[in-house]
Amino acid sequence: MYKVAAIGGDGIGPEIVAEGKKVLEAAGERYRFDIDWTDFDIGADRYLATKKLLTEDDLAELKKFKAIYFGAIGDPRVPPGILEKGILLALRFSFDQYVNLRPIRLLEGVETPLANKTPKDIDFVVVRENTEDFYVGIGSRFKKHQKTELAVVRDLYNVKFGLDIETDAEELAYQIGVVTREGSRRVQTYAFDLATKRRKKLTSVDKANVLSDVYGLWRDVFTETAKKYPEVVTDFNFVDAVTMWFVKNPEWFDVVVTPNMFGDIITDLGAMIQGGLGLAPGGNINPKGTSMFEPIHGSAPKYKGMDVANPIATVWAGSLLLDHLGEHAAAAAVVSAIERSIKDGMVTKDLGGTVGTKKAGSYIADCVRRG
Repeated sequence: MYKVAAIGGDGIGPEIVAEGKKVLEAAGERYRFDIDWTDFDIGADRYLATKKLLTEDDLAELKKFKAIYFGAIGDPRVPPGILEKGILLALRFSFDQYVNLRPIRLLEGVETPLANKTPKDIDFVVVRENTEDFYVGIGSRFKKHQKTELAVVRDLYNVKFGLDIETDAEELAYQIGVVTREGSRRVQTYAFDLATKRRKKLTSVDKANVLSDVYGLWRDVFTETAKKYPEVVTDFNFVDAVTMWFVKNPEWFDVVVTPNMFGDIITDLGAMIQGGLGLAPGGNINPKGTSMFEPIHGSAPKYKGMDVANPIATVWAGSLLLDHLGEHAAAAAVVSAIERSIKDGMVTKDLGGTVGTKKAGSYIADCVRRG
C-alpha cells in the first residue's frame, strides 16, 4: 500500500489527474499493489474564497507523503505569478525538491518536428537543478531617486558607468543568481548515478564563458564529481550550443545536467522535439523526502470541463511516480501502454485523434491491465 497525495489544482488539472489515477490503479491491479489517495484542495478556487495559497498546515500534512501527484496551476481570475509562486514553487522549495527530472523521449507513433529523426534518436533525460540559480528570488527594481539598500549593486553601477545609481539612473532592475558547491554537488551526483544506469554519458550545461563566477563554480564541482565516476563519459556544452545540438543531433545525449534557469529553457525545447507539451512529464524530486510529479504544461482553463485535454503527460508523470516508489516494472508498463494507445489512435485532438480525455485515460488503463 502506497500513500500518495493528489493536488488537482486548476483548469484541466483535476480532469487529467483523475485519468492518471485511473491508470496507476490499473498498474496496481496488474502488479499487486494499492494506492491510497489523499486529495488536497489547493488552488485558485480556495485562494479566491479564503486568500490562502499554501498554508503551514498544508505543508505539515503533505510532508507525511513520499509522493505528490500534481495537476496544473493557474487561473485567469488570479494575476499571473501569485498561484505559481505561492503554490508550485513554494512546494518545490519547502520540500527541497532539488532535482527536476525531465525525460525527453520520442514515443513510437508520435511525430517529431525534427527531420529524419526516430524514437531511437530521441531518448535522453535532463536533470535540472531545481532550487538555486536565478530562481532564489533575490532581486528588485529601483527608479530615479529611490535609495537602494544593496550596496554591491550601487557600487558596481557607479564603477561601471561612473554614475550615481540613486540620482542618475532612470530605472534599474537586478536579479541575483546563487549557485552553491553543495547544491551543485548533490544534483550532479544524482545525474551521475542516473547515467550509470543508462548509457553512461553525462553532459553538463552552463554559460561559464560569460558568467564565469557563478557557472565557473558549477563547472568546477562537475569536474570534481566526475572523478568519482570513471565509467561515465562526460562533456561540457554551453547552453546556446546545447539548443543547437538538441535539434541537429539529439542522439548525442544520454543524461544532461543543468543549472536551474537553463534547464527551464532547454526542457521546453525538449518537449517540442518529443512531440509537444501534451507528452511531457516532469518530476520534482527530493530523494530522501517528499517528491512531486506533474505534467509540464499549464492549466488550460478555457478547456476546463470540456473533456478534450490530453492526459498523456500526466499519465507519464504517474509512471515517474511509480518508478520513484520502486515499482519499476509497473512504471515501464504505463509508458508501454501510452505507446499502445498512440499506435491505436486512441488519442485526443491535439495528437490527431477524436477521443476525449476520459476515453483516452480509460484506454491506457485497459492497455496496462492487458499487458
